[in-house]
Parts: sequence; C-alpha cells; structure tokens
Amino acid sequence: MPSAELAKLAQEIRKWGADAGFDDLRITEATVGQHGPWFDTWLAADLHGGPDGDLGYLERHRDLRVQPAALEPGTVRVISARMNYLSADDPQPVRLLSQPELGYVARYSLGRDYHKVLRRRLAKLATRLKEEAGAGVARAFTDSAPVLEKGLAERAGLGWIGKNTLLLNADAGSFFFLGEIYTDLELPVDPPSPQPGCGKCSACITVCPTQAFVGPQQLDARRCISYLTIENKGSIPEEFRVAIGNRIFGCDDCQLFCPWNRYAQPSREADFAPRNGLDKPDLLELWGWDEQAFLKNTEGSAIRRINYRQWRRNLAIALGNSPKSEAVVAALQSSLAGACELVAEHIHWALAQQTIPAD
Repeated sequence: MPSAELAKLAQEIRKWGADAGFDDLRITEATVGQHGPWFDTWLAADLHGGPDGDLGYLERHRDLRVQPAALEPGTVRVISARMNYLSADDPQPVRLLSQPELGYVARYSLGRDYHKVLRRRLAKLATRLKEEAGAGVARAFTDSAPVLEKGLAERAGLGWIGKNTLLLNADAGSFFFLGEIYTDLELPVDPPSPQPGCGKCSACITVCPTQAFVGPQQLDARRCISYLTIENKGSIPEEFRVAIGNRIFGCDDCQLFCPWNRYAQPSREADFAPRNGLDKPDLLELWGWDEQAFLKNTEGSAIRRINYRQWRRNLAIALGNSPKSEAVVAALQSSLAGACELVAEHIHWALAQQTIPAD
C-alpha cells in the first residue's frame, strides 16, 4: 500500500478508535526497545517471585513479550490504545482508606471486567483492518497474552513509565486501561512526544504500605498488595497483614497519591460504573456472603480473578484490622467451623487482632 494511503489509513484508525470509546490511540514499531533489557533485569532479580511462583508465567513467556513478531508472526506495527476507567460517581477513594469498617476494592475492578470491554472493541477494530484495509495480521490483546503493553504504549507516545512502574500521562494520570492490536500493515509511526516525567517526586515510593518499591521503577511484586490479595493463591505473610489495612482486592495507593492523577479523567464508559455497592462496601456485610452470593455479586467483574477462598482470606485480614468490635469477633468465630485451612488461618489471626487486652 502506498505511503500516502497508509497515512490516510492511520488517521482513519484513530477515528475508529475514538468512535469505539478509546481516549487515545497511537501507533509504534513492533519492538519494545529498552524495555526488553529492563524486563530481563527485573526477572533476574527475582522481583516477580521466581519461575515457580505465582508470577512464574512472566518468565516462561519472556521471549514472546520482548519480541511481538514471535507472538504474532508478521507483526510490524503495534496499535496501542487507552481507555479511562474512573467513574464520575465514585466517592473519593482516598477517604475509604481511613474508614476501616469499609472495604477498599481497586478501582479498575468496580465495573464490568475490562478484559471483556476492551477486547471486544479492539477485536472489532482488528476486523475492520482485515476487511477494509486488507491486513493479513490484525490481532487484539487486552492483558490477555504475553505483551509488554506499558513499554509499547510508552514507545507509542501514550505516556511515560513512572516511578510506580505504571504508565503516566500528563493529561490523564494513570487510571486507564491499555490494549493493543498487532498488525502487518506498515502504518506510519507516531513520533515520540516529550514527556514531563516524575521529576524529584517519590510519593508513590514513600506511601506504599508494604514498601514494595525497592527503587524508582523497581517493584518487588512479592510485597505488593495487589499481588498479595490477587495473584497470590496461598497464605499472606503475617508481616504484611496489618499494612494491608482494609484493602480486600488490589491496591491503588501508588496512583491515589500520585500528583499526576489530579488530571485523571472520568470514564465515558457506562460499563465501568461501580456495581453492587463495591465502591464502599461494609466489611461485615461482605463477610456474610456465601459462595453463591460472591459469585452472583462479582459476575462479569475482574474480581473473579480470585476465588471464594481468597476472597474470605482477604476479608479476614481486613476485619482483623477493623475497629475492635463484638460483632466482628462473633462473625469471625461463627465462621471457623466450616472454614478451609487457608481461611481458618487468617480468621485466627484476625481474632487475635480483635482481642482487647485485659487491664
């Protein structure tokens, strides 16, 4: 296809992306550049927990991540898109962290599962590339395959990798999802755009409850609350339980206290609106959910990344950290008899936390 036609097609693709609800869409070469060596260094330091840990898949699929064409042969360009997810109706999330009787759920998971929302939109764009532009390769991804999406997004000009390892955008903060389309169309690449960076700010590093950042852009995933409450399938180490506070699914602290998120934009996507009161849930009410209620109230949500046992484990920790209460103690004690070993361990810890020492 002549270069003039490819340039015109690139403009059309941006329009298709906007019509599909994406807040920005850009094009880059199918290479991760310096992000490949950075990823290798991170893996070599075992900051993902090693090849046998819950994040071992990151190492096993290393080659596919750093070589887009190895994942999808024929790929020469990557279309990188972002979509905001904060709800305009969401209460100020920071306030929830100081209300220990309520649970904190990472804001990305309050509405419909982003995998479904973004991938459906991207798949339609990929189909248009094949049917209307003659692409031989056009494959959509949304955190669903070995893709170094933040690195590709940075190269495409969607932002920069902040000290919290997240992609930051000067006009939109970091509360957005990313998705990609790998294609064989030799579209013109968007030029690099100047990025302000983080400067001397280190708020994300100092505010992290479990001190998961071992340096700028260096996250020890094994200490991260998002890892501990989601990816981790087993017991949560006791050294982190008090610091977890009322966070029952994920953590947003390194975003909530980032100055750039003063510019975070509310989502235009209705599917990301909070469901079932999970934007400010009462911990005791959540503890009362049986497995059927859990499955019903999290249907179609990214919270389904964890199972009911992990959910109860996380809630037990939050209840242990909640204000001392006879109601909390009674609820925990009444659940011990039927609890599995994993949940029982965390209930016992929570009860110990709730015990009021005798004078």
